[in-house]
Amino acid sequence: MNARRFGGRRPPRLIRSGLVVLAVGALLAGCAQSTETPARSTETPARSTETPARSTETPARSTETPARSTETPAQSTKYVNLGDSFSAGTGVRPLEADSPIYCLRSSKNFAHLLAEREAVELTDVSCAGADTEDFREPQHQGVPGQLEALDADTDVVTLMIGGNDKETYSRAIRLCGEVADTDLTGSPCTDRYGRSLIEPVATEIYPALRQALRDVRDRAPNAKVLLAGYPWLLPPTTGCYPEMRIAAGDVPMIRELQAALNTYGSRAAGEEGVRWVDMSEVSEGHDACAGDQRWIEPMTTPGPGAVHPNDRGQEAIAAQVRKAFDE
Repeated sequence: MNARRFGGRRPPRLIRSGLVVLAVGALLAGCAQSTETPARSTETPARSTETPARSTETPARSTETPARSTETPAQSTKYVNLGDSFSAGTGVRPLEADSPIYCLRSSKNFAHLLAEREAVELTDVSCAGADTEDFREPQHQGVPGQLEALDADTDVVTLMIGGNDKETYSRAIRLCGEVADTDLTGSPCTDRYGRSLIEPVATEIYPALRQALRDVRDRAPNAKVLLAGYPWLLPPTTGCYPEMRIAAGDVPMIRELQAALNTYGSRAAGEEGVRWVDMSEVSEGHDACAGDQRWIEPMTTPGPGAVHPNDRGQEAIAAQVRKAFDE
């Protein structure tokens, strides 16, 4: 089964029926009356022995059978969403009903927004904290590997993944936050940890991404698969301490880390026949330091939504996924 457009439905066929119209004519017989009295005859009038002929013709019946539609009703598009907390919409309320509480899966994440608007069947197995290994292995008790949600009947797959591999995002934010106070205008995190936060993207995360995408393609061979990149967490320079607890000089390093993850994500997608959904251009100016225009919540936001896309961010991801699907 080939992937159909989101919400694509076949128009119902009109059933044609034949209309048979029978016209019946009525025969009227008129009798003329005479005013003259006729002479009486003693001759008995001869009786006719001829019997009026009866019609043996049976009115024709229509043999035309109304046409029946042979078209099978259109099946619903089967859509599966995989991935980590960015894909799950962690921090955006309300949570998906009956979902595992530790997955922090929102009922308003981009996948749910798309499924609702396009009227398609969604299976969402995205889960906060997931990395590429959780595609194949259970992430929590009662939470099977995400690939189990896929099969040959799957039409569309979306995912965001890679940011938790090697604790890429969480480790960088934590380490840089711990040293920020030592030199707010300098680059203490970059000076202390250098390239060690960025190098694993190329050497370890990139191969893991390729394998994860290959596994998705194997489990859902007929599906259109879309890998979404991560929106910017920080602006190119300076930052916004204390909303984002990163020293001004370390902001470019965090930005470079994100750029590397998106670059290798895009490369892996291209090599594995997966469509890439670029979030870098559209999210410029909507990072955690953008005030009312932000799509990412800052570190000062209480709860699990800190340093994650908010409701506007999920709306933006949904729009880009929809756009990429049609390209």
